[in-house]
Amino acid sequence: MYGPAAVCDHGRVNEIRRGTLSEETFFEQVGGEPTFRRLVHRFYQGVAEDELLRPMYPEEDLGPAEERFALFLIQYWGGPRTYSEQRGHPRLRMRHVPFKVDRAAHDAWLKHMRVALDELGLPEDAERQLWEYLTYAAASMINTEG
Repeated sequence: MYGPAAVCDHGRVNEIRRGTLSEETFFEQVGGEPTFRRLVHRFYQGVAEDELLRPMYPEEDLGPAEERFALFLIQYWGGPRTYSEQRGHPRLRMRHVPFKVDRAAHDAWLKHMRVALDELGLPEDAERQLWEYLTYAAASMINTEG
């Protein structure tokens, strides 16, 4: 997938090709914006039907939340910085404080994300790297016992 001398660091993949160092983001490696938009769209299809998670999204339409999450992931993994340009620093924990995020919410969130990620059919290394981040991020959002 990445070649013989790949090193990944915060969404960037450095690979030695024919004696030169080229840099390609994880974002580019996995297919760019369309990949992240598919991931997030499929995730929100699950959220829309989830009795525990759906109430955490006060907007009638999940579209705005879907757009914010897609832009965040796109930026995090090396794509355009549109999220920060529109919303400033991500401050994920602060933005989630108004919501009760307990272990059950964490598990439900990861359940829908797992389905969405599996449907992307990414190469094993990329899938593992993205899943490790998502599980870490989900755990860091827990703000309530229970």
